[in-house]
Amino acid sequence: MERTEMYSQALKHRRKIFAVAPMIDWTDRHCRYFHRQLTGEALLYTEMVVADAIIHGPRERLLSFSEEEHPVALQLGGSDPAKLAEAVRIAADFGYDEINLNVGCPSDRVQSGTFGACLMRMPELVADCVTAMKRVASVPVTVKCRIGVDEQVPEEVLPDFVARMTGAGAEAIWIHARKAWLQGLSPKENREVPPLDHRLVHRMKAENPGVFLGINGGIADLDQARHHLDHLDGVMLGRAAYQNAGLLAEVDEKIFGLPQKEQDWTALCETMMAYSDRVLVQGGRLNHVTRHMVGLFQGYPGARRYRQILSTESTKPGASPRVIANAFAAVDVASAADPSLAAARKAG
Repeated sequence: MERTEMYSQALKHRRKIFAVAPMIDWTDRHCRYFHRQLTGEALLYTEMVVADAIIHGPRERLLSFSEEEHPVALQLGGSDPAKLAEAVRIAADFGYDEINLNVGCPSDRVQSGTFGACLMRMPELVADCVTAMKRVASVPVTVKCRIGVDEQVPEEVLPDFVARMTGAGAEAIWIHARKAWLQGLSPKENREVPPLDHRLVHRMKAENPGVFLGINGGIADLDQARHHLDHLDGVMLGRAAYQNAGLLAEVDEKIFGLPQKEQDWTALCETMMAYSDRVLVQGGRLNHVTRHMVGLFQGYPGARRYRQILSTESTKPGASPRVIANAFAAVDVASAADPSLAAARKAG
């Protein structure tokens, strides 16, 4: 499928999209490479990258990624249409499958730059940003937002926001189904304290059948994801997928309907060892990779020892990829066939 047609084809053929959410300090290129070994179909997102950093900073370090990561979307932060357009032009050479504008992050650091969730108060400006990005993009331009901020009434704000983004040409809108409080709550609290309103997002889709709408926020497992996909075009998991990465190994079957495939843990171990070796040769450290792998074996016998090995041994001076093999060896992967452990693995 042509990258420019990803969302239009999804709407036309009712092909759902499952995504792993952009998460600052988490979904870096090493995380995405690891996640891609578990699912071939999920859409992966970068951490938010600020447009100014792309224009003036180390572009190769900020934007480069492995070919194996496709499909992968770049999330941008910014509020200046011209700067965002320039960042999109620069990023084009790196071959991303989508460009996403962050209108959802509530952190003080993001607000100080006048972007993220505070832009929910400036939908006209966001629409101008999308229009500018669309002019220079050769891939879909999408928006990730909240249902509202502070004293805004989501039932009033969100329909207008969706209409403006669609009018500006956004191919998809990913909606975190919570309000954000710009003052008084930490970013962590903003992920947990404001009540979820999944039904409002479902209603937005019912009222906008021709618009690709995806949902994010408070989705804990693939059963819940499939429920939301009965109402929406896409579903996005964040911390649930990161902290219990094993669920990603079931995405291709349970979400995309591909034939069930038994996970080859030995091959995964060898792949991640080889990848880690390349990272070390390039001057990186082992824990740059292994920190993203800690949540893999939730519910398996030996998982605690696995986590301990990765968390402690990989940070030691001179740590080699052999640490990964030692960690995998601590897990009783044969127990994967034991149905009595299925619930524990699912719950993480």
